[in-house]
Amino acid sequence: MNTRRDFIKYSALASASLMMPNFLKGLGQQNLHHQGKKLIIIQLSGGNDGLNSCVPYRNDIYYRSRMQLGIPQNKVLKLSDEMGLNPAMTGLRNLYEQGLLSILNSVGYPNPNRSHFRAMDIWHTGSHSDEYWETGWLGRYMDNSCVGCAEPHKVLEVDDTLSLAVKGNQAKALALSDPARLYKTTQDKYLRDLVAASQEHKQKGRSDLDYLYKTMAETMESAEYVYETSKVYKSRLSYPNGRFAKQLKTVAELICSGIDSSVFYVSLAGFDTHVHQKGQQERLLTQYSEAVAALVKDLKQNRRLEETLIMTFSEFGRRVAQNASGGTDHGKANNLFLIGGKLQQAGMYNEAPNLAQLDDGDVRWQIDFRQVYATLLHDWLGVDDEEVLGRAFTRLALV
Repeated sequence: MNTRRDFIKYSALASASLMMPNFLKGLGQQNLHHQGKKLIIIQLSGGNDGLNSCVPYRNDIYYRSRMQLGIPQNKVLKLSDEMGLNPAMTGLRNLYEQGLLSILNSVGYPNPNRSHFRAMDIWHTGSHSDEYWETGWLGRYMDNSCVGCAEPHKVLEVDDTLSLAVKGNQAKALALSDPARLYKTTQDKYLRDLVAASQEHKQKGRSDLDYLYKTMAETMESAEYVYETSKVYKSRLSYPNGRFAKQLKTVAELICSGIDSSVFYVSLAGFDTHVHQKGQQERLLTQYSEAVAALVKDLKQNRRLEETLIMTFSEFGRRVAQNASGGTDHGKANNLFLIGGKLQQAGMYNEAPNLAQLDDGDVRWQIDFRQVYATLLHDWLGVDDEEVLGRAFTRLALV
């Protein structure tokens, strides 16, 4: 390839072969700053109904507000004298009984937003509700935890695309749904020709191509490293069927293989339950609970649970009162789950939502979600939480 036309042609073909909106950011093994601890983020997209996940089964207001949707007391998986889990969440109840689960109630932020997109942006970036940021809290974690590194191998999103949460100023996470498939993609002939052509132009002093060569070369190196690492351990545990469980199995295999990544990001969608909520939410909560239980069992059997923390969140809860369509509409504060072997306070972290004092029909927030972020950043990942979040938040006794 000696002409610019050839170069452009191969660039386009290589881009098409990747089937991704942007080239993934690479990560060289020689640049790793591995601290041992792992953080798994699970996003329940659509706004999970927290009141039907963690049920205040002794509260008359709950049942008066949800004449059809309220979970009957005799079906609630009771955790305390006041609270219990949805009957679909037996796997999570078992983790609770083992002292591996902490439930934070009424998590939110001031002046909350009921829009899916805006609320998720706020959770992804850690901004105030009247601020619009272009970087995510985990992306800025990458930026700040490896100053001067080429492309730190810190965060993996087990998906085909990247969430805003994992995009920083200098660094972005690596997106992959399957290590073998990603590696095979980077072995595409057109991609390899492009890297070779870029190197050739670089040697001739074409500085305008340096960034492209660097990015592509690091992507290929990253894919090979993750793929080779993923072969070290293959789980023999029986995970549930479905995409979400497969994603968590991939996370477990990578952690148990000893990969030098600190954060793993996984999403489960479908929680926007405006209509016929009961069956839909129970199916999703079954998927979530059973897959997480399998993940924890895998990590525990391989002595990795002590160094792993799992956080589950949704962009908002649902309204206290059910609607006329057998569902619930967008709400505000919600519960948040932390799972791990080193929790400071397993069980119910704080009191149940006060349904007698609502915010325009919604649960009021008691805990700012950025307090959770600050704690995970500082106490678990070992970085400056104020630098990452751009301001100070009171940390909590979580880990």
